[in-house]
Amino acid sequence: MDFTLTPIGYIESDYPDKFGVPRQPGLAPAARASLTLVAPYDDPLCVRGLEAVSHLWVSFIFHHNPPTWRPLVRPPRLGGNRKVGVFASRSPNRPNRLGLSLIALERIDTQRGVRLTLAGCDLVSGTPVVDIKPYLPWAEAKPDASAGFAPAPPLPIDVVFQPAARQALAQRDDSDSLQALITQVLRQDPRPAYQRDTANERIYGVRLRDVDVKFQALEPSTADNKMTTTLAVVAIEAV
Repeated sequence: MDFTLTPIGYIESDYPDKFGVPRQPGLAPAARASLTLVAPYDDPLCVRGLEAVSHLWVSFIFHHNPPTWRPLVRPPRLGGNRKVGVFASRSPNRPNRLGLSLIALERIDTQRGVRLTLAGCDLVSGTPVVDIKPYLPWAEAKPDASAGFAPAPPLPIDVVFQPAARQALAQRDDSDSLQALITQVLRQDPRPAYQRDTANERIYGVRLRDVDVKFQALEPSTADNKMTTTLAVVAIEAV
């Protein structure tokens, strides 16, 4: 039996490209996003009562991923080398390309159709959304549940801004929120897992809002017998 999914709306976010998008929702709360519903779902009656809800389950399509999948995937949390079953992971390369995110709802605008303002979104601009549902903490929050190979949030790494990047930030009206967004995204280390332990001078680029953020890894340092990584923002260029 086949099913056809029809988008109820589309995401507009701070992430023009999929590179750099946090791998889980809520890790970059400074990220701005909106969901604009399309006809016939843009009727304000569809969201009556939603103003009392703080968080939404958002079902969407991984539209940047190819319509192919494999039974085994390589989660970044396992270093990009160890394989697990696709259904034991949150890999975007999955059957039907369906995704699910828990996202904070900040505002609802019903003046011209329906537009939802979201916070902490982990979705690329243009993402088709196929459903939204209220999050029920009393039914869905299970702090004692087992989470397999990802039992806790990833440890954030240090992020520093070089003088040129700070100068570019100072010229913007949204400097504070943009700096927070860049910091929150880079603290998750968006580099491919297999490159994180490689010492080189490579400059990486990630698109956020209307800028191209250039960054590189500094030489690892050791403190308390632990190796630490620092990412340095070297430039912020308008695109």
